[in-house]
Amino acid sequence: MLFAIQFAIVLLCILVGAQVGGIGLGVFGGLGLAVLTFGFGLQPTSPPIDVMLMIMAVVSAAAAMQASGGLDYMIKVATRILRRNPKHITFIAPMVTYLFTVMAGTGHVAYSVLPVIAEVSRRNGIRPIAAAVVATVAYLEPQGIHLGDVLMVTVPSTILGIGLACVIVNKLGKELKDDPEYQRRLQDPEYAAEFAAAETDTDDKIVVGKNAKLSLGIFLAASFLVVVMGMMPSLRPAFADDSGAMKPLGMAHTIEIVMLSAGALILWFCKPDNHAVTKGSVFHAGMRAVIAILGIAWLGDTLMHAHMPMLKDTVSGLVNTAPWTFALALFVFSVLVNSQGATVATLFPIAIKLGVPAPIIIGTFVAVNGYFFVPNYGPIIAAIDFDTTGTTKIGKFIFNHSFMIPGLLSLAFSLVFELALAKMLL
Repeated sequence: MLFAIQFAIVLLCILVGAQVGGIGLGVFGGLGLAVLTFGFGLQPTSPPIDVMLMIMAVVSAAAAMQASGGLDYMIKVATRILRRNPKHITFIAPMVTYLFTVMAGTGHVAYSVLPVIAEVSRRNGIRPIAAAVVATVAYLEPQGIHLGDVLMVTVPSTILGIGLACVIVNKLGKELKDDPEYQRRLQDPEYAAEFAAAETDTDDKIVVGKNAKLSLGIFLAASFLVVVMGMMPSLRPAFADDSGAMKPLGMAHTIEIVMLSAGALILWFCKPDNHAVTKGSVFHAGMRAVIAILGIAWLGDTLMHAHMPMLKDTVSGLVNTAPWTFALALFVFSVLVNSQGATVATLFPIAIKLGVPAPIIIGTFVAVNGYFFVPNYGPIIAAIDFDTTGTTKIGKFIFNHSFMIPGLLSLAFSLVFELALAKMLL
């Protein structure tokens, strides 16, 4: 009962913060944290510093690139590619972020492409759409399951699932020109002026200098370097942990260092106006995302950490009663803890002890991606803030947000394919 009351407080803060807009999500998340801490006596967890620092590092580089003309150049190239049928971005954007995530090993690399996806979508009148594997292999290796077995089931299944979801989502919703929220924003003189200025910068009129191309090249090279280092941990320096074992530098710090360095190189070689860097739309949207994540993600993590034993017992009982509900258990737990790795580490050992067959475990692996269900996950909050059209949003009832249908469709289709492939191949 107490958990239900506290969970309702979290949802209320998300709802009110989303309605207020701007930095509302962040500050109302802080208000909810104050209620849970001072009112209910819950001990706050550590704020999501690494996520916030990653966003700040990426935004620093992206804002410097924008001030140097690199974002305009990227939009010019992308617009030319998409001119025949601009709705292709509905398919291209998920595949790009999928490729980045698979190669880098963390979904947080999507922060580097979210600003570009949002801006290209807006200018083309389109609504923007946007460690566990290693743990899985470690748990299932005694049963003869190796990394290749996991990947040959999960990779094709998720590609097919996302592809089918994109086809359906592409047919849903109104065109941007018919969206009431976007049209309402256009009535705001300040927003309309900003939009008109952006519209005059068509791909034919944008003058691209060498600094624009250089800034884009530096930014893309940094993004590629992050991906490569994610794929090949041996390229990262290794340091001894508390036990003396050598472990490579974590991806969070790698992303932060590489992207900050990219920003420095852009400032040094491209020499953009320093004032323009902090006045650009990318910088403003990124800072709003940081504040939102500070409040909402910290609030949600504090609630779940306080009730973790109860949540583990509840989900474990569900799996024990009916092993086929393992996919549902993975989904629910990932919604609550916002982490694929934590979900795998908690539930996979339980499933193995209960005798759940390895093909079922791998066939339901995609269900650990339920963190889109409650809109308090970092990339979701960032995507909402980067979309200046207001069409990527949290609905009045919280759960009717822009990511629900694409997320459920992608998950459902991928789950079907995974179970089928696991049965055939394992």
